[in-house]
Amino acid sequence: MRPIRTERLILRNWAERDRDLFHRINSNERVMEFFPFRRDRAAADAKMDEFQDAVDRDGYGWSAVEIAASGECIGFVGLNLAEIEPIAPAGTIEIGWRLAPEFWGRGYVKEAAEAWLAYGFVTLGLTEIVSFAVWNNLRSTAVMERLGMGRDFSGDFDNSRVPDTHPQLKRHVLYRLTAEDWRKSRR
Repeated sequence: MRPIRTERLILRNWAERDRDLFHRINSNERVMEFFPFRRDRAAADAKMDEFQDAVDRDGYGWSAVEIAASGECIGFVGLNLAEIEPIAPAGTIEIGWRLAPEFWGRGYVKEAAEAWLAYGFVTLGLTEIVSFAVWNNLRSTAVMERLGMGRDFSGDFDNSRVPDTHPQLKRHVLYRLTAEDWRKSRR
């Protein structure tokens, strides 16, 4: 992938120097509050390799977010296949994010996500991008709303990828943004 620059950030593929941060965010209780798992170092390394390979192959994915001024990796934001059939058809692209907590509340996710939305709608020619989260993950749904995404109440679903051992994490809300609505909001 070619790095994408925003005012404060560089969105790029993963590098060896990112492994500690990637493990930290995937094992942190606050970051992973709405996920049924925490990754040990070996699992985090394997997942980062998977993300890196996908970005190399597709030109987009869950990419690293780096602060341009310091070179510090702070987490990831990107586009990925949603894999939530039948809620959304095969091939639907989602936008998502995960940052280390010390970088929350600074507008980094919104800034990076706006760049990825532009990439998705302009470069990839997508007609719609979705996002979803556990129903009470208010931090994530607030970002979705700030991005101009609208809640699709008819699309709320129980995520079959969440094990029955975590029933409180099964119910998800779905947000959508069409290319047409994105273009209107940019005028």
